[in-house]
Amino acid sequence: MLRVQVTRRDFLHAGSVAAACGVAGAAPPRAAPAKSILLLDLFGGPSHIDTFDPKPNAPAEVRGEFSSIATALPGFRVCEHLPELARRMNRFATIRTVSHRYNSHNPYGVMTGYDGGQDQTDYFARPTNHPSVATVCRYFGLGRGTDLPGYVMLPAAPGYTQGLRRAGPYGGYLGTAYDPVFATADEHKRDDLGDAKDFYSHTTIPGGEPRLPRLDGNLSLDALNTRRTLAQQIDNAAAALDARGHAARRDAAFDLLVSPTARSAFDLSREPTRVRDRYGAGLFGQSVLLARRLIEAGVTFVTVHTEAKPNGHWDTHNNNFKMLQHVLLPFLDKAFSALLDDLDERGLLDSTLVVVTGDMGRTPKVNGAAGRDHWPQCGFCLFAGGGTKPGVVHGTSDKIGAYPADHPVSAGDLVATMYQLVGVDPEAMVPDFTNRPTHVSHGGRPVTAVTK
Repeated sequence: MLRVQVTRRDFLHAGSVAAACGVAGAAPPRAAPAKSILLLDLFGGPSHIDTFDPKPNAPAEVRGEFSSIATALPGFRVCEHLPELARRMNRFATIRTVSHRYNSHNPYGVMTGYDGGQDQTDYFARPTNHPSVATVCRYFGLGRGTDLPGYVMLPAAPGYTQGLRRAGPYGGYLGTAYDPVFATADEHKRDDLGDAKDFYSHTTIPGGEPRLPRLDGNLSLDALNTRRTLAQQIDNAAAALDARGHAARRDAAFDLLVSPTARSAFDLSREPTRVRDRYGAGLFGQSVLLARRLIEAGVTFVTVHTEAKPNGHWDTHNNNFKMLQHVLLPFLDKAFSALLDDLDERGLLDSTLVVVTGDMGRTPKVNGAAGRDHWPQCGFCLFAGGGTKPGVVHGTSDKIGAYPADHPVSAGDLVATMYQLVGVDPEAMVPDFTNRPTHVSHGGRPVTAVTK
């Protein structure tokens, strides 16, 4: 795997530009229906044909092993293993023609709207990367004013281990002060993949649950405050590279650990068993439930990134149908339907924009290992709440799901839609690492067909 080296000059340049520009000159957000965004990132690339765009009349090597079922929308069908979402399809918008250029297992395109990345330079996070949607929104003033972080990522940093930092969720050239707070999860700390067969296992569900960022040992609040003092003494070298951003991250981490509000919001044991069961056992079902708790507590941006070892991913080159049937589709069907109901029952759906998508779609033709390979030319995205039109199905793919037949939607279009719904001008510019104005939507335009 290629690792890209970033020079100290690159890092200083990006940090100094962001510091020089700051948020003082940013235009204030406009009135908007969505007060928060919850992104469910289906890492690895979910098959559109085996989920929301079935092709029952296509040849067997395209249509695959699953049947389709009717939905709450007359004339529209989905995979037979999504029965709960089929009954709720009139409550969210479905885009079936997401098409872009970034053929990579990396949330960079999903989270920034930029699809011109290359793995040689953009696989790992760099300070010269484009900023995430949440970063841009925070730059323009959203997500402030509470004792909770404005931007949280669950269940951990994107990457199969805590040491891997995939590009996408970070502040990029706007500065590390805008990086999210990352929860921790034991499933992300393993350094091995186990047996090769485990990577495509359909019998193992990633367990555990996301927790607050933690320090080693059992520390009292006094000890935490002492640790803060020690950290301030030994952080000079790192802070010299990005003084403002480093201090902000350090203080946010400590403040989060000692905040009663944050500790309460992160405490899943406060949820009744019936609610926890409703979202589904395992790491990702509980991450979606925690995302709802954080939104309810006042966090503005939450992302659930579905990546863990050994098989917590949608990268189904092998064993596609069994992985989907026994692990992936039950999670999505249960967790997303529970989230829709829960937000609605709590009066939060109208003010919360929920987005469900992944890196890409999968190939129309099934390969020799009963899998589907990478296919960024066509995929899906779901929008719910937050100013979107429920029950809309936008775009049609061709007969085998290879390309959009009409209304192609780019990664930039998706983020432009998010910006508009949360009150940030999708035509806005921010300074990149060379201080050059850069379009936050990367040429994208809002998908008006799915917005009210």
